[in-house]
Amino acid sequence: MKRLFVASMACVSFLLILPSSARTENNPYRSDFLWVTTPDHSDWLYKSGEEARVEVSLMEYGVPQDAKVSYEISQDMLPAYKKGTVTLRNGKAVINMGTMKKPGFIDLSLTATVNGKTTQHHIKVGFDADKIQPYTQMPGDFTDFWQKTIDEMRQTPLQYTRELAKELCTDKIDCWLIRLQIDKSHSMYGYLTMPKSSLSTGEGGGRGLPACFCPPGAGVKTIKEPLRHKYYAEDGFIRLEAEIHGLDPRLSPETFSEISRAFHSSDNSYFKNRLGNRDAYYMRHVYAGMVRWMDFLCSLPEWDGKNLAVQGGSQGGALALITAALDPRVTACCVNHPALTDMAGYAEKGRTGGYPHFKTSELTPEVIDMLRYYDVINFCRLVKCPVRMTWGYNDPTCPPTTSYAAWNVLTCPKQSVITPVNEHWTSEQMEREHEVWIKSKKI
Repeated sequence: MKRLFVASMACVSFLLILPSSARTENNPYRSDFLWVTTPDHSDWLYKSGEEARVEVSLMEYGVPQDAKVSYEISQDMLPAYKKGTVTLRNGKAVINMGTMKKPGFIDLSLTATVNGKTTQHHIKVGFDADKIQPYTQMPGDFTDFWQKTIDEMRQTPLQYTRELAKELCTDKIDCWLIRLQIDKSHSMYGYLTMPKSSLSTGEGGGRGLPACFCPPGAGVKTIKEPLRHKYYAEDGFIRLEAEIHGLDPRLSPETFSEISRAFHSSDNSYFKNRLGNRDAYYMRHVYAGMVRWMDFLCSLPEWDGKNLAVQGGSQGGALALITAALDPRVTACCVNHPALTDMAGYAEKGRTGGYPHFKTSELTPEVIDMLRYYDVINFCRLVKCPVRMTWGYNDPTCPPTTSYAAWNVLTCPKQSVITPVNEHWTSEQMEREHEVWIKSKKI
């Protein structure tokens, strides 16, 4: 196991080195306000029983503000259990966040009004994070269930269409839109990129290329920026960016918005489609579809027959881990803040659960039992290939509690890159480093 830690004493310090293209930040982009929160442990981690103290600073236009700050303290993703106020002196104050008696994370939420304008910020710190264990348990027939699912899928022969996407081709790479048949009822789309002319002639990029598959983040949406990782193909990879709903990515944004409103609202999300029915749950064909994409990539004559990586973030990170567990052909797995992790955790009072954050009322015994077959935790227990995983402590979507739960059950060769200040994002530099790591794992 290898661990890298990217941290600074203050939240702001890391943000200053982000590329200007970054837009999703803890401090709002181009805000007049700047919060700086500095834990008294530089790695933001404590032992159970230790008290965490955070120095809070607030500036407007770079000028320290002697403002009154309201704060709330809560366990990661749970309701606040303490509220208070503090007045900044010379723009600074120290807040005692207290401690935890068991492994987990505490969130400090801050609100101030300065000159009639309200600004907010938050910071999370961890306690015995390496000891966080998941709520989710492994069913005895887990591997049999998924092998049966894959066998049923493969009763449908491998079928796909491939259309050259001329508008996405460059002087270095070619791009195709793929429509892949998953089973009798479902299909998925993906954009396939390779070095120029490698498909038709074997020249240029040549044959014997490693492949990298990228499943999507959550939502009903098009494949945004299909060339966002074009540097993989430019560097000699087969790269595939996919969706999971069988919707042509060339549909208009308006159409996707309508579909999303109809099938991805909180009470009608695809994550709740047949929730509680293990054999009919929506995500069953999605997970099987990840293996079908592997079948497709392995069928390409340009593939080198050895190197097959998966890489993604959030839902895509979850699907990358799931693919690595279900398909022994996967040789490397690179993940940002995985979703679908310890999803039933909220069923236990005082415990944090993972995205999509099912309500406690939804976690009936039947649903809890079903989720064991779909939770990333149990797939992590089966992954054998090397894994690189990165996550941030301030993430309000895929909380650090569940990222640590996944990390702690992985027994494969693994490397973590922890960026405490990050919410639900990674920098472009981090994405580039993922490719470097994947290259380093080539057989």
